[in-house]
Amino acid sequence: MARAVRLSDYAGATVMALRREASSTLHAIGLPSGLSGLAGVPDALAVRPEDVYAANPERGAAMLGGRFVLAGETLVVDGPQTAWLQPAPTRAFARRLHSFGWMRDCLAVASKDDADSADFVRRFVDEWIAHFGRWNSFAWSHDILSARLLNWLRCGEVLFNDADEARKARTIRFKSLLRQARYLQRSLAIAPDGTTRLQCAAALALTGLCLPGQDSLQRAGFQALAREVQRQILPDGGHVTRSPRACSEALIDLVTVREAAQSAGADLPQDIGRAIDRLAPMVRFFRMSDGGLASFHGGGEGDRHALDAVLRHDDTQARPFGFAPHSGYHRAGAGEATVLLDVGNAPRGPLSTGAHACALAFELCTAGGRLVVNCGWHDDQPASWREAVRATAAHSTLILDETSSARLFPPGWRRDLLGPRLATAPASVTARRNEEEMGIWLEGIHEGYREDYGLSHRRRLFLAADGGDVRGEDALFRPVSDGAPEDVDVRWRFAIRFHLHPQVRASLSRDSMSALLVQPNGDGWRFRTDGGPIRLERSVYLAAGAPPQRATQIVVQGEAEPFGAGDRPPNRVRWAFQRLGQVGGAEGETG
Repeated sequence: MARAVRLSDYAGATVMALRREASSTLHAIGLPSGLSGLAGVPDALAVRPEDVYAANPERGAAMLGGRFVLAGETLVVDGPQTAWLQPAPTRAFARRLHSFGWMRDCLAVASKDDADSADFVRRFVDEWIAHFGRWNSFAWSHDILSARLLNWLRCGEVLFNDADEARKARTIRFKSLLRQARYLQRSLAIAPDGTTRLQCAAALALTGLCLPGQDSLQRAGFQALAREVQRQILPDGGHVTRSPRACSEALIDLVTVREAAQSAGADLPQDIGRAIDRLAPMVRFFRMSDGGLASFHGGGEGDRHALDAVLRHDDTQARPFGFAPHSGYHRAGAGEATVLLDVGNAPRGPLSTGAHACALAFELCTAGGRLVVNCGWHDDQPASWREAVRATAAHSTLILDETSSARLFPPGWRRDLLGPRLATAPASVTARRNEEEMGIWLEGIHEGYREDYGLSHRRRLFLAADGGDVRGEDALFRPVSDGAPEDVDVRWRFAIRFHLHPQVRASLSRDSMSALLVQPNGDGWRFRTDGGPIRLERSVYLAAGAPPQRATQIVVQGEAEPFGAGDRPPNRVRWAFQRLGQVGGAEGETG
């Protein structure tokens, strides 16, 4: 286990906190808005970017009726004005509300000439400007501000280009849009590193492209975006946070900027184009056979509609590759089965605020849908779940002594200063791959338990060529370099967890040494292990969006010898998922 935070991280976080506090103070006392030199306000957007994200008309209809359900919480409002005056149930709810991503849901509701939903959205925006348009430390924080700019521009036809609406109202919105963009331009250097800073750069570039006469914003956005993609997009196309979600959202934002640049006749920096060319194959790498993303490091299944739309712009149409060495993932595909295995080091420092303790976790998707999953995350979920699903126990991997392989700072001054980043993480994760005619072998080793327990965790995984046989082996061993075991009498319990998708029905055999798994299409799989008896326990699945879904997990438990006893049992457990074919309506197994 290695410390993920250095002394320099404390110093850097302190300096950044002081800079942000100074910026907040200056704006709170009335720093000039940056609009004094504006010669004129546009009449309409020069470019109208495509909104590729899927809308939810049912949720939109509830909002039109005054019932907002965001981040797992509900707020009932009488109208646009009271929405901004009422206290939000949680900070997560307020972030979603002030980001305005919910506008597309409202606009998707079929109403009389669509005038009701459009007017509803415009009134909410206008009331927000009246209450928060000058500046607000929360509503203008970089993650919320950049998301709001992107969402306003993606709904620009309603907000800025409706010729039937009074010009005065559109002018007020344009002025607010420019004021926010100018603030973003000035304060980009103090934006949180990682996905937030990349999103800020994309929002700045898109604003400069969509608004006529804003060449300075466009140039600043292009420069910032080119700089950030060089820093954040890895050579294999992954994102430095190792998050499939971050990778997909970066691709969506960059493609949106590229399409807007083409419409505006602007020359896109080559670094941005090259980043898109790397990102697109990596997003395909992270997509499971059901079209959604694998759930690792703070993400969920993602928006399939947006993924399909943005990948249609991929000129390479490259097939998914097998190993992403810089991102730290192995992918194996055979028949109609897909396996994704996490074999990378956890991100460090400020890039780890969304990281999970998921070393050597895997997901398995078959023709019948997702079979083995991680609990995952989605921003629509209640914030109370966020920390729990970052733990090792929320992933399909081995956990020793109920201790996560990477750990967060407990509540206190360190977390207040540094944010919810990792305090410790595995010192190293290594991996090997071997492809044969009979199938694909994957292997990974992580050292997350070596310092405290003297043990390393090795996982071997095999996917047969027909996709119908997935075998694995988990071992806890004492590295040879550590010398002879210490003379201690302690044995630690370990558990190997296999979280099942909510739509998978599971039942134990009579001897509790195997389980029958039935997918929604009737496909049956048998799970076997030599480490039983096994248990079926409750789990939860958050990757598909709110509300949390009840699920089941298979748990294999054992005892690890003190400081390792080599590869002999009970330090080694072998297991397998084997396809049975159509099981139909089977409710259980009789042995």
